[in-house]
Amino acid sequence: MSQSKYESGRTGLLLVDPYNDFLAEQGKLWPYAKEVAESVNMLSNLRTVMDAVRQSDIQIFFVPHHRWEPGDYENWRHPNPTQLASARRQSFAKDSWGGMFHDDFQPLKGDVIIKEHWAQSGFANTDLDQQLKQHGIQNIILVGMLANTCIESTGRYGMELGYQVTLVKDATAAFSHEAMHAAHQINGPTFAHSILTTNELISNLK
Repeated sequence: MSQSKYESGRTGLLLVDPYNDFLAEQGKLWPYAKEVAESVNMLSNLRTVMDAVRQSDIQIFFVPHHRWEPGDYENWRHPNPTQLASARRQSFAKDSWGGMFHDDFQPLKGDVIIKEHWAQSGFANTDLDQQLKQHGIQNIILVGMLANTCIESTGRYGMELGYQVTLVKDATAAFSHEAMHAAHQINGPTFAHSILTTNELISNLK
């Protein structure tokens, strides 16, 4: 796919769901993602991407999932299976260690923390689109979790809104290799303008 020039004033990095429950060894969801994450060296690549975009003065947006609280989804008409599973596991529970951002991916001064999304898209029912527009962002780079759910949904929604979308395929993970294949080989090319490795992204930043 085409590779783009990422100008700092027009480019934003979207770091999706960097919670302990996803990224830390003791996290509730890490065991499901561990095999895929380690096969692509995801955590190291995430750190590399974060360092590179900070050095390039690219604006960073934290795009967090809703943190579970007692009573969530109980009276909903149409909670989806993922939301119900999240409630059973109490994933990213508010005020819990699992619902905190991983130590390696903490917001710094100037980073923007987007309102929490309830399902998969970081745009739906949040202020992400408004924040991107107010910061003059036209190109979005997506990293974080999970490749075939929140990353894909946020990227697809972003494309529909007119953003140029880049996926970094080894700075994300999924619960299976089949899901990663679908995210980057089947579904990604239908909406993303670029699908890069971490090294390819950094070469473009330079």
